[in-house]
Amino acid sequence: MNLKQLRAFKEIMVTGSVSKAASNLFRTQPAVSSQLASLEEEVGMPLFERREGRLHPVPEAEYILAEATEILEKVENLQDSLTRVKNLNVGRINMVAMISPSIFFLPQLISRFVQNKEHVDVSLFSHSSFQAQQLMSAQRYDVGLVDHVESVAPSLIHHDPLDFKCVCAVPASDPLAQNTTICAQDLDNKPLAMLDGSHAIHEQLESIFKTNDLTLNKRFETQYFLPQLSFVENGLACAIVDPITVASYQANSRNQDQIVFLPFTSHVTFSISIVTPAHRPLSTLAMMFVKYLKSELQTLQ
Repeated sequence: MNLKQLRAFKEIMVTGSVSKAASNLFRTQPAVSSQLASLEEEVGMPLFERREGRLHPVPEAEYILAEATEILEKVENLQDSLTRVKNLNVGRINMVAMISPSIFFLPQLISRFVQNKEHVDVSLFSHSSFQAQQLMSAQRYDVGLVDHVESVAPSLIHHDPLDFKCVCAVPASDPLAQNTTICAQDLDNKPLAMLDGSHAIHEQLESIFKTNDLTLNKRFETQYFLPQLSFVENGLACAIVDPITVASYQANSRNQDQIVFLPFTSHVTFSISIVTPAHRPLSTLAMMFVKYLKSELQTLQ
């Protein structure tokens, strides 16, 4: 028994005619008659009575019709699903990321990616960078975005590092906002909002200020970049922030005129990694998302 036989049988049942069934199936009448005959041979009984040139289904044919209809609908649904898979329009992407880009940047990036992909579902979970990498090492997620730390689970996670040059966020009311660039000397003993002392950005700034014999005024310390901009908005501090934070702020803040972002001439590098599981293959959809994520991040470099 095959699908061609079932389609021919169903169409004959619906139309009551071999000729009409052949027309609807875009096949010849002898071909449809042959499919019906072969199905009857496999079933071991006639499915129609031939009276006065017309076909009359036997009671058993009604049962077979119900089963055939269910099978053909499942096949059609499978074909539709396979088409959506081929067109990357169905599936699920599981992502884990450090908290700051998960607030605005990643949800908006994901929204653009799934536009016109109504059958694509995405989960986005936020943790500290260390926790996110631990979860990735368990092969539970398709992709992660974390601070770049080579030593975390190197045999379990693929790291694709990206470096960004940080900029200086200055209150619009501050005279420094009139500058075209900001150097370390401009920030000598000036109140700053900074990441906590365990972060590489904090260490870089301490080294720069020490090398130039400058005073590093750490007025505010935060775990993530984005909260620092509230202090800058209120004219309380300057901050050295990454381009992802800048993009998030500019896309979502109603107070953009209160902060000026200027190049920071002392090189401060924000290093992140796109991470993927080393021992679980990604779906084509997930691979496409990883490629899209990297492309979008590279536009900020």
